[in-house]
Amino acid sequence: MGVDRVRQAQSIHGAHGMTRQHRHVALRARLDADPFLTDEELAALFGVSVQTVRLDRLALGIPEVRERTREMARRAYAAVRTMAHRELVGDLVDVELGRRGVSILDTTEAMTFERSGIVRGHHLFAQAESLAMAVIDAPVARTGVANAKFKRPVRAGERLVAKAEVLRTPAPNEFVVLVVTRSGEDPVFRAKFLAIAEGEAH
Repeated sequence: MGVDRVRQAQSIHGAHGMTRQHRHVALRARLDADPFLTDEELAALFGVSVQTVRLDRLALGIPEVRERTREMARRAYAAVRTMAHRELVGDLVDVELGRRGVSILDTTEAMTFERSGIVRGHHLFAQAESLAMAVIDAPVARTGVANAKFKRPVRAGERLVAKAEVLRTPAPNEFVVLVVTRSGEDPVFRAKFLAIAEGEAH
């Protein structure tokens, strides 16, 4: 998470010196806008301890990030037509078929090159490609063309949030999908896919 993100939240919410009641309102608003924030990130945003954030969440009945992600994923997977749940790389947490989607990938040491500790690029590409296919409203979809750019190295432990958007449909069964992957506020990967729908597309 970048310093600018913390400063922005502090300037908006007056994080330091905020009353408990105002912090509760601000906490709910932040999680409505970005439900994937961890307790550690929230603590930094509001200038309080992680324990304080946990107590605030409990008081508001807000589950921790893993449970929030799991519930969003359950609803999102039910909508996907192009592939099975197990075929997606990362956790699909939001999808509007034919328009957009979001997935999360928590990187681990097992994904890295041993000597450099950098996450292997095919993990980032696979997350983006499977998300691009997931947003297509058709029984089957495949990649026709892909144009990808790696913006910076990713290290184990970073949480990657990929967002896909269908930009246009050049033909009835063709979809141009842009996927941008970020770690915190940092863009780390960007790809544009031409997805081909097999069978009837909506």
